[in-house]
Amino acid sequence: MVTLPRVLVAAPASGHGKTTIAVGIMAALSRRGLTVAPAKVGPDYIDPGYHALATGRPSRTLDPWLVGEGRVAPLLVRGATHPTAADIAVLEGVMGLMDGRLGTDGFASSAHVAGLTRTPVVLVVDISSTSRTVAATVHGLATIDPSVDVVGVVLNKAGTLRHGDEARRAVESVGVPVWGVLPRDAAMHVPSRHLGLVPAAERGEAAATLDHIAAVAEEHLDLDALLAAARTAPDLDAAPWDPAAALTQRATHTLPEELAQQASRREPPVIAVAGGRAFTFRYPETVELLEAAGARVVELDPARDVELPDGTQGLYLGGGFPEVHARTLATNRPLVHQIRTAIAAGMPTIAECAGMLYLAETLDDHPMVGALPARTAMGRRLTLGYREATSLVDSVLGPAGTRVTGHEFHRTTTTPSAGTPAAWDLGERTEGFALDPAGTGWATLVASYLHTHWAGSPSVAGTFVDAAAGWEVPQRQDPRGWRAEDPRGRDGRGPGGAALGASHVRHPSSSPSPAAPQPAQPLSRATRTRSASSLDVVADPLRHHGDVEVSGDLVDLAVNVRLTQPPAWLAAALVDELGSVAAYPDPTRARDALAARHGLAREQVLPTSGGAEAFTLLARALAPRDAVVLHPQFTEPEAALRAAGHEVRRVLLRPEDGFALTTGAIEQIGDADLVVIGNPTNPTGVLHPAHAIRSIVRPGRVVLVDEAFIDAVPRECESLLTGDLDGVLVVRSLTKTWAVAGIRAGYLAGDPDLVATLAAHQPHWSVGSLALRVMTETAAPHALAEAERAAEELASWRAHLLAGLHALAIPTGGSDAPFVLAQVGDGVHTALRESGWAVRRGDTFPGLDPTWVRIAVRDPHTIDGLLRELTHLLHRRTA
Repeated sequence: MVTLPRVLVAAPASGHGKTTIAVGIMAALSRRGLTVAPAKVGPDYIDPGYHALATGRPSRTLDPWLVGEGRVAPLLVRGATHPTAADIAVLEGVMGLMDGRLGTDGFASSAHVAGLTRTPVVLVVDISSTSRTVAATVHGLATIDPSVDVVGVVLNKAGTLRHGDEARRAVESVGVPVWGVLPRDAAMHVPSRHLGLVPAAERGEAAATLDHIAAVAEEHLDLDALLAAARTAPDLDAAPWDPAAALTQRATHTLPEELAQQASRREPPVIAVAGGRAFTFRYPETVELLEAAGARVVELDPARDVELPDGTQGLYLGGGFPEVHARTLATNRPLVHQIRTAIAAGMPTIAECAGMLYLAETLDDHPMVGALPARTAMGRRLTLGYREATSLVDSVLGPAGTRVTGHEFHRTTTTPSAGTPAAWDLGERTEGFALDPAGTGWATLVASYLHTHWAGSPSVAGTFVDAAAGWEVPQRQDPRGWRAEDPRGRDGRGPGGAALGASHVRHPSSSPSPAAPQPAQPLSRATRTRSASSLDVVADPLRHHGDVEVSGDLVDLAVNVRLTQPPAWLAAALVDELGSVAAYPDPTRARDALAARHGLAREQVLPTSGGAEAFTLLARALAPRDAVVLHPQFTEPEAALRAAGHEVRRVLLRPEDGFALTTGAIEQIGDADLVVIGNPTNPTGVLHPAHAIRSIVRPGRVVLVDEAFIDAVPRECESLLTGDLDGVLVVRSLTKTWAVAGIRAGYLAGDPDLVATLAAHQPHWSVGSLALRVMTETAAPHALAEAERAAEELASWRAHLLAGLHALAIPTGGSDAPFVLAQVGDGVHTALRESGWAVRRGDTFPGLDPTWVRIAVRDPHTIDGLLRELTHLLHRRTA
């Protein structure tokens, strides 16, 4: 018998907030010093990532369909006792409390698991659209199944205190205690993707969000009552699940005789298991079973690692989101080449869902490994459901006829939909690919959409490890040799003589011509819209911008737009605004909102059509006798001044001074009556102290400060809008942070007399209704809070990029912008383009030469790919 305090967090349906509340409870209890064992009902991979982040322990998936009813309690006990004993287990439910596999009366539901593990249930109920009626919902769920013990309720998303109190009284009137009422909170969620939540491993701000959720849980929930209820759970009559014991019960496998003899003489095989941010889906039991079967498991990050771990004899590619990171994965050509070669030589390989996409020929037209004769792409339809599968051929998973339970969860499609033969018989259709590229007599590559939980099918792990132990590792090739001719040869055949996966299904268009040499694989099958050579000559450097560097087949690190599309709330507001575009735009509301946002008077603010219009207005409205632009700097202000007929004098900030505004630079400004400076400066990333900029303000001089990127700086430190604005104009842009570059939304703020002068030169209705709506919406408190969180996330991502560049001994500029200026060396800009990476060339900025590039800060996964490529380039130059 095992004594284990525990609760299961459930809900009436999906979307009530049970993941957020469950993670908040886990994190809050962990912060109290308790050891929390997390678990998840249902075939989920993403929620357990947040569980692990909150508790520091792997989350166990408790799914009666995947593992069998008899293993649910043992797996829960395994999680609560391994690696150390836990004080409490917190289980998160799935869908609605009673919702399980369709047609089975709730089999594998949260209620089913609560019954199997005798776990008290805490209900999370969204009351945003109800009040007293919630009592009926709670009463029904608490009484419909006598085996389910509902011990408490958390009411989520209360609009006001009065609203929450009303719902609380109603629920308590039906005899169920309310353990907390949570208000609406924009930060009490994690972003969604096409398959659900974004994995914790992909979110740089996940830890900060977790801290916030834990604090809210501690403030609003009665955790003492929850702990007391958890301690009422009866002892569990179950022993911990043991992977070694599970393997002794597996069915006898049938290795080919030669492989079986080799396996018996080998050291423990090395099995590479895909990880990193693109492959986050796998159950902890997968690795535990592989290790129990005698393998040495090494994690492989297909985005960062340029070669397989030394001695790799088997490869497991689980689930994840390769479609999100396709370009980064595709550019890792050394690893792609090596995996393709090893699979062609018969290396035992299992690929589930995302792994199958990675091994296909293409993914959304991005070339992948090419070990499978299939093309894959995102689709509109979600495929989701439990599956019972029977293997169709002898393979590294076991003999033909091996039966497993699993699930599918994807929005992608493959063409063809299955191989010949397929990997699995699902009853109503076949699925997956089972290939023997090296002609071994059994399928050494099994790839399909089917996710399996190996605790329910432990024989799979044993057979796979034995197969890996019997595979002869070929001589390691230099991973940097990917530019050489295709290892399959001109006929596309692997070392074993069989076409690489093509003995079953062929694509005529993908077969190389026998007579044609095989060049290095291009980054994309799309036609490149701009070649590297076409960018070598720039007609007007002052008019050169980052968007010129980008084409559809390159990873974009040249444009500094943070998101790929506006947030949902902003997009909805813009759609709403379309209903009013028949009227001429009125900037009054936007002007007032911007003024209030900065604590300024209305006459100190002027909405503009992006920052570009602000520079044009400045050039038209003023007649400077000595205009100075401090460079390196965004070139548009100088271009606008020269277009208006003004002479411009440049003062160059030097890299040896860290591009700082030094005393010497200030002396060079002299008696200029117009000074333009960026803060943080584009492209150097330097954030000048506000007092240093104010030191150059003097009577008769206009100081224009380009703060287009200051909203990417946490707390907008060093902004000039917080003090005296006499003689000062500040330019702001909203397009980068909110992904509305096509709308052109910006504004001027500062000295009211100067603002009025510029406004007099602004054409009527130059700022459209959509841009004005962007200004109004993004000045709201919730938007400012979101922008602040984004700035903090960018800061962590930038630190990741800077650390990687410095590890490569690459000099950089400042460290306070959503981009980094890096001195990578002459020719590297072009070499990066040839390898699939677009960065902003530096020599179009006055004061910089071709050795500099500007790199937009992206998520760490993308940055890791860039750092990987820079490592290759630097290695080739020094080898």
